[in-house]
Amino acid sequence: MEAYTKEELTQALTAVESIIRKCEAAQRRFPEGTSHHTLLKRRLNAMYLSRALICRELETDGKER
Repeated sequence: MEAYTKEELTQALTAVESIIRKCEAAQRRFPEGTSHHTLLKRRLNAMYLSRALICRELETDGKER
């Protein structure tokens, strides 16, 4: 994986968390089972994964695991 600075990771985390909030709000507007709801559910899963990976990288501070 390419090495990113702590600042870059923090900025990326801010963006990902913003996307999560917006997707969660949008998802509430669509009934479960609709294509829009499913799309947002999958998008949220990807963003949750992204957030977890960024947080893990920030916790290890880029050190080898």
